[in-house]
Amino acid sequence: MSKNNNDTKADMPKSASKEIVDSIIVAFVIAIFIRTFFLGVYTIPSGSMLETLQIGDFILVNKLSYKFSEPKHDDIVVFEYPLNPKLDYIKRVIGVPGDVIEIKDKIVYRNGEKLEPDYVKYRDNFSFDKADNMPKFTVPEGFYFMMGDNRDNSEDSRFWGYVRKDAIVGKAFIIYWSWGENGPRFSRLFNLIN
Repeated sequence: MSKNNNDTKADMPKSASKEIVDSIIVAFVIAIFIRTFFLGVYTIPSGSMLETLQIGDFILVNKLSYKFSEPKHDDIVVFEYPLNPKLDYIKRVIGVPGDVIEIKDKIVYRNGEKLEPDYVKYRDNFSFDKADNMPKFTVPEGFYFMMGDNRDNSEDSRFWGYVRKDAIVGKAFIIYWSWGENGPRFSRLFNLIN
């Protein structure tokens, strides 16, 4: 009898550790599934989206956002870089299919209306380059025109053209962590992206 009790006691730690291992494996599989199909996790490496997104912001991207709807004006999206689909870029949707876009002296006009959003940043010196003036063009069906918020420091659709809808990974929606030169930026945690 006592031998059986000792055997039972010896089996209990094995069962408990097996349950823990099984729980960890299930949690890992669920996390991989969520990350693959629902959420993307990205870090901002450059200043092309300043001041909206800072270098060192860690963001979540909703991968389902455009499975049942279309990207809208001003959405901030992650997409495959048209010149190298292995790279992911993040920019703001400026033009959707059918929009007529024109850029005059850095000012963007969409369908004849001047866009003057608060989020746009320019350098202090007001120098121009070829991307600061573009004649009218119409965004083709199935494509989007993207620009960074930091217009003078953004490689975007002005330089490499449109983004296909099927190259859009999803919509950025929250900053879940932020790390600057001096350490964590707690004031940016859990800020919604817009």
